[in-house]
Amino acid sequence: MSDLYQRETKCISNMAQLRFFPQAVIGGKGSYLTGDDGRRLLDFSASWGAASLGHAHPHVRDAVARVLTDQAGASYLSSANEPSVLLAEKLLSIAPGRARGRVWLGHSGSDANETVARMVVAATGRRRILAFQGAYHGGTVGSMAVSGHPALQAGARSSGLILVPYPNSYATGKPAIASAAALASLKEVFSKDVRPEEVAAFFIEPLQGDGGLLVPPPDFLAEIEKFCRQHEILLVCDEVKFGLGRTGLLHAFEHSGIEPDIVVFGKGLGGGLPMSAIVGPQPIMNHSPTFSYQTLHGNPACAAAALAVLETIERDGLVKRSAEVGSYMMESLSSRVGGLSLVGEVRGKGLAIGIELVSDRVNRAPAKLQTALTVYRAFQLGLVLYYVGANSNVLELTPPLTLSKGEADDGIAIISQALQDVIDGKVTKELVSQFAGW
Repeated sequence: MSDLYQRETKCISNMAQLRFFPQAVIGGKGSYLTGDDGRRLLDFSASWGAASLGHAHPHVRDAVARVLTDQAGASYLSSANEPSVLLAEKLLSIAPGRARGRVWLGHSGSDANETVARMVVAATGRRRILAFQGAYHGGTVGSMAVSGHPALQAGARSSGLILVPYPNSYATGKPAIASAAALASLKEVFSKDVRPEEVAAFFIEPLQGDGGLLVPPPDFLAEIEKFCRQHEILLVCDEVKFGLGRTGLLHAFEHSGIEPDIVVFGKGLGGGLPMSAIVGPQPIMNHSPTFSYQTLHGNPACAAAALAVLETIERDGLVKRSAEVGSYMMESLSSRVGGLSLVGEVRGKGLAIGIELVSDRVNRAPAKLQTALTVYRAFQLGLVLYYVGANSNVLELTPPLTLSKGEADDGIAIISQALQDVIDGKVTKELVSQFAGW
């Protein structure tokens, strides 16, 4: 264990920690982090996708430096500032038509989703919210209240929350079966004593991230949209993790051909700085002044970073690059590790890729311990990646959108070796005994 990691244990609370191995870094550039031991670590997580352009991107750095040289305050709470207005105007220009009204700026996907959850209930007068089992919409009280991930305490959920299954095509064996079962569960909810007119909004993830990087079957979300339109339920799309180019399209919901009423952005929007945004229709977004605010919301430095991220994605063609490099990685992973006994499925869109590990490929039993050992071994070999899933058995790859094919090759070679080393029994479970992960 590194000196920096040990020092951290003596001064920083562990309440905000989700650890998989003793990672301690002192710097980073592009797709690489620098460990306190001097090692270069190829980063296939990008801090859970937050470092969307990689580390120390010059456009983000320069934008922030300009703002801090002549700083327009620190907030948009009691004063308009130019960077936040420019960012809001840009977000409205790329938003779907139904959501093109007003923008709210925050710090994280958690505070944004919490605001939406409170806002839709207050604005519509409907007290219930629909969401998916396995969904992670944040770690604040209000965002946990509309989440369905098993890592979050069930007691934190809102009494008005209704959870329905997210289709898992791998578990069922066929996308059509998974879709039909999930839609049947939704229908069953409203065959009892719950009425659709009680529901304010349906929170969806266009890919379910922390629930296991699940890709919905074709037309599934279109059926969800149809249901929402029929009953005048607001469709809220959580793009926090997989939006803004990560899936090979600008918005992840575009893969399903739907048009949400409200879109939530976070993580990669700030390019490594704390920034989130809600984009939605004016009557909902302007429900009430001082409804949801914190002093540093609309911070001009963070807003400038976010605008730089959006400009760089557009200027450098990173949506197309994500699609091309992501497709290359999917093919390479399928070829190099798809046949290994631990690997059940490789799935994803663009640079959002999941590798589900199983102890038995016939009955698809989750290989939780082997997954923890694999990410630990990959770290030893110089690669940073983490795992997700209701059963903690899905390797998650969310590298920077700037990742090159050469860097992709290097990372895939490490994943292949790490998996083989675990299969061969070269990685002992004692290594991960101090790291609970999910």
